[in-house]
Amino acid sequence: MTPLVQQYAEGTGGATGVGGGLGRRSSWHTVPVRIVVCGVRGSTPAPGGEFVRYGGHTSCLAIAHDGEVPSLVIDAGTGIRRASDMFGAAVDLFGGRPMDGTILLGHLHWDHIQGLPFFAAGNTAGSHVEVYSPVQAATEEALKGFMSPPYFPISAGELLGTWTFLGIEEGAHEIGGFSVVAREIPHSPGRTFGYRISDGGATVAYLSDHCPTELGPGRDGLGEIHDAALELALGCDVLFHDAQYTDDELPARARFGHASCGYAVALGQAANAGEVVLFHHDPGRVDDEIDAIVASYAGADIAVSAAAEGDVLDLPRRRGARRARRRA
Repeated sequence: MTPLVQQYAEGTGGATGVGGGLGRRSSWHTVPVRIVVCGVRGSTPAPGGEFVRYGGHTSCLAIAHDGEVPSLVIDAGTGIRRASDMFGAAVDLFGGRPMDGTILLGHLHWDHIQGLPFFAAGNTAGSHVEVYSPVQAATEEALKGFMSPPYFPISAGELLGTWTFLGIEEGAHEIGGFSVVAREIPHSPGRTFGYRISDGGATVAYLSDHCPTELGPGRDGLGEIHDAALELALGCDVLFHDAQYTDDELPARARFGHASCGYAVALGQAANAGEVVLFHHDPGRVDDEIDAIVASYAGADIAVSAAAEGDVLDLPRRRGARRARRRA
């Protein structure tokens, strides 16, 4: 049993710091970080009136130091369009300027990369974009393969600006002006990483696609609270976590590689996270159903919300405070 799992089993998870800037967080920090939620769905976009409030685009977050344009974009689902052109010029997150920064991909499934060629701030003259994805066989070829004839009219080499495609391994990195810890988490096929992103004051954990039942049923049948997940989430201000299924749906659907809402909340509690943001919503999950899921955790001893396109999270903030929804 690893030390973190031992802490969890003993009910002391979150009390002991580990490497890479992890550990219990204080109740107030001084260095602000802004997160804009650009895409929230899993598997495929979800258009239609029943999905308007939470949004139908697939996974994407834009992260910036306060007062600056985003220097780090997490995942490039169809939601990446919102980061630069779907809001309109008046609220363009990049101020109409080419991106000079990093796109960090958790894995290479379609719903996390399909937005790349439609990212206006990157696909423009003068941009400088580094794209990181987990190292695996032929990493660059795998990423570029979807963006080439006969699947797409242009190749990655024809994107405007300067694009560099790089592999990332587990461990601590400095990326996009942030400290990033990468850990491999179960979600087949291919390698999938979860990330812990910090500026030294505020910390975000991102586990968008996570199948903990691959490691066993855990205490309650929802999957193992395992070492890598705990390391990423331990003491973070906000945990964005895969919540594609309800607990009741999980037994029939776990083979598709995702987690349940109950697991996301349990991990947040075990890791002493400040807030759990349910993410990677099932493409068939309508707004009213997501409302009901969030309402079911109203009495939880951790703040629980559901990610919605256009949400703005300014960190840090006081722990335990229920977040008033802000939109970009």
